[in-house]
Amino acid sequence: MLVHTALGRAEQVARHWAQADCPVVIHVDKGVPKRTYDAFVSALSDVPNLMFSKRFRCEWGTWGIVAASQVASELVLASFAEVRHVYLASGSCLPLRPVQELIDYLAARPQTDFIESATTADVPWTVGGLDAERFTMHFPFSWKRQRFLFDRTVEFQRRFGFRRKMPNGIIPHMGSQWWCLTRQTLSAILQDPDRDEYDRYFKRVWIPDESYFQTLSRLYAINVESRSLTLSKFDFQGKPHIFYDDHLQLLRRSDCFVARKIWPYADRLYEAFLTDAAGAMKKTEPNPGKIDRIFSKAVERRTRGRPGLYMQSRFPNEDWENGVTAAPYSMFQGFTELFENFEPWLAKATAARVHGHLFAADRVHYADGQTALNGALSDSAELRDYNANAFLTNLIWNTRGERQCFQFGPDDTQDTNWRVAKDPHAQISVITGAWAIPLFRSNRDFADIRKLAANLQKIESDQMDVLRSPYTKARVRIWTMAEFIEAPMEPLQGILDEIGQTRIRRLAEAPKMVDLHGFGQFLQNLKNQGMHPYLMGDFPVEHGPTATAKQQRKPYLVK
Repeated sequence: MLVHTALGRAEQVARHWAQADCPVVIHVDKGVPKRTYDAFVSALSDVPNLMFSKRFRCEWGTWGIVAASQVASELVLASFAEVRHVYLASGSCLPLRPVQELIDYLAARPQTDFIESATTADVPWTVGGLDAERFTMHFPFSWKRQRFLFDRTVEFQRRFGFRRKMPNGIIPHMGSQWWCLTRQTLSAILQDPDRDEYDRYFKRVWIPDESYFQTLSRLYAINVESRSLTLSKFDFQGKPHIFYDDHLQLLRRSDCFVARKIWPYADRLYEAFLTDAAGAMKKTEPNPGKIDRIFSKAVERRTRGRPGLYMQSRFPNEDWENGVTAAPYSMFQGFTELFENFEPWLAKATAARVHGHLFAADRVHYADGQTALNGALSDSAELRDYNANAFLTNLIWNTRGERQCFQFGPDDTQDTNWRVAKDPHAQISVITGAWAIPLFRSNRDFADIRKLAANLQKIESDQMDVLRSPYTKARVRIWTMAEFIEAPMEPLQGILDEIGQTRIRRLAEAPKMVDLHGFGQFLQNLKNQGMHPYLMGDFPVEHGPTATAKQQRKPYLVK
């Protein structure tokens, strides 16, 4: 057992091994204070067949862990002649099944070594960018304590093409450090005539505890099963998963003999597994693959999250989101300007929640005049504009299960243009130039109208460039005002069909259109003043049905 922390739990587990007549040798990290170490030794002094080995400082990724494993293994082999397999465990490892079952399992396989051992070409799990290079370079500095020197040394060796020679042409292998080797294989490694040469080589290998025994066991093992009998899971960063009390059923399903890393305060786990054979797990073949699917889902949830829900690990990174928003929604531009009472008509036709201008300058215009929405989203324009994109994603997340529709226009805050355009959940319907209708119906001075019209047209033109960008992923439909009012029924029907909240029959009538009498002349006046309103399309000066000429009466003769 390699122990460096939580000595109370290590004592508990060591007693459990010893009670099953397993000889135990414990290595305690030299970093543990002598007073603490002496108290630990004294606490276990009553346990037979338990010994302590020479201490080394065990720092992650360095030779100390291998040296500790070597001296502890030598002590086991020298002191206990009856040992056929040596099982390497840590102080945070927890036996999940009765120790006797492990003894019987190994006795049935007397010449089998259980050690994860694969060549660098076959290892997909290395995290950190060093796989084959960890064997061809020198690593004299600690990756954790001397990161700057570590990185500079790697850069220097890469730049000058430095490559170390493998001793005796061995083929490097990698795998989990938690192995179970036969006495024959382990003694052959420790008593190899070339051991000094191998040790010198691996002392400058990065993370040698994952390669020393994994490589040398291939030279002597009769039958290698490239797997560990210890259940250990790692996240996407290469850090081990820690098991807590609520993982009890998960660990039972694994059918494994030993698991790590166990949280030292997981009282329920220690009480459940450090028990007698009657209360332990059933006798079956270890199968950690049974819970791989759960861990894969956990990694995906941690790295990708739920669609439309943002978290700290992805929030600062553009396009790292798992879906821009959580559900489909619709944005309408120009419809409330062109149609009277468009919002209530759309809400009735689709059963969706239809808001006004959510990004208006004065406030957030929620449906039905609400001042706050799900998730305590207020109607404050100041709070909304602090992060308009987050406001939109929060609104869609908080109202999942109900289709959201809202109005938009060039008068509104434009901060969300790219966010909406790149969102596959967005359905965008735009009638360009409709912003001119409120100006046409206003009672402003014409000079102010011309200035406002020029500004709004520029804003909408920039917005159309975004919506027509090759990066746009939203479902976008754009009509000029002139083409839309020629035949409004077909586009309205298409919009309702796409929202698809309820089964909608063919439209019998469209919402009432505002009176556009004189609008064509209004646009002409803008042109005459030097402002060219091109977004409306080809709008005639006198738009509307052409007046039918009076039918000429036939001449007749009066006698």
